[in-house]
Amino acid sequence: MGLLTKQQVKAAQKAKRDAKNDKKRKINIRPVNLLILIVCEREKTEPNYFEAIKKSRYTEVLEVQVKGEGRSTVSLVKKAIEIRDKGIKTYDRVWAVFDKDSFTDFNDAIKLAKKNKIHAAWSNESFELWYCLHFNYLNTAVSRSQYIDILEKEIRKRTNNKEYRYKKNDPNMYSLLKGIGNEDQAIKNAKKLEAAFEGDSNFENHNPCTMVYKLVEELNNPEIIFDRL
Repeated sequence: MGLLTKQQVKAAQKAKRDAKNDKKRKINIRPVNLLILIVCEREKTEPNYFEAIKKSRYTEVLEVQVKGEGRSTVSLVKKAIEIRDKGIKTYDRVWAVFDKDSFTDFNDAIKLAKKNKIHAAWSNESFELWYCLHFNYLNTAVSRSQYIDILEKEIRKRTNNKEYRYKKNDPNMYSLLKGIGNEDQAIKNAKKLEAAFEGDSNFENHNPCTMVYKLVEELNNPEIIFDRL
């Protein structure tokens, strides 16, 4: 048998890599038939983020419906309950995504969600905390505007774009954070913040803190939902 050409060698190497990846995919990704509903407080920011995660997943793994309602806290949880109970589809998981901000019914919303088996991906004080945790561990309570300042500083530094301005409805935030941030570290940082308030049932005091990591973990690894149902 003669020597292989460079092109043939490359083709053989590629075929070997593809076969190896296919084997890993079959082992690591088992078909999961799940339907997840995510109801968000803001009409664009969070829905855009979770839609981007959805598009990054294999379509055969799970189906995600993301609804931006433009509602706040308790009214948002009630809307999630209504969609679940009156909808045609049967959801395996229902999430409500909301912030503390200046609302006074934050604790009530979390309690209502738990009572009705709605999973709450809440943030105190704002969803932007989750973004910031992709870069640093933050354990000081600050306002939404300060989180945006922190976020802009980190993104400018890592992209060398001195003119960058954060836009809350930016549909590219997920891909941007995926490229220059560290999602795994953000999850670890969020868990560390959660642990700092362990035993305190007054969630208004959990500042800063975010449960968004739980929803992100489930979207990235939908098979773990079966363990949590």
